[in-house]
Amino acid sequence: MPHTGEWKIHLYFFEEEGTTKARVVLNTGTSELTGHGAAHRNPADTDVPEIGDELAAGRAMRDLGRQLLGIAERDIEDMDMPADGRSARPQAGWPLQE
Repeated sequence: MPHTGEWKIHLYFFEEEGTTKARVVLNTGTSELTGHGAAHRNPADTDVPEIGDELAAGRAMRDLGRQLLGIAERDIEDMDMPADGRSARPQAGWPLQE
């Protein structure tokens, strides 16, 4: 069954006093999730904003990915549990971990 879709992602950065904060917002068209991340620069380190942006953005995206995996895992579990609490079919074919 062919399937296509488009999700929109916005990534925002905020820098203050040696800390870069990132917020990534995912809009699926039916729901919205937000991931957060931060990077703290040691005052003795050279100020390279790109490094703080990369670290904060990566951590925000990792947070968002964790949330998406959690939602998918719950959705898979819900598919396997009818109202009487007994599984109506074998385990789902979607691997929950890589």
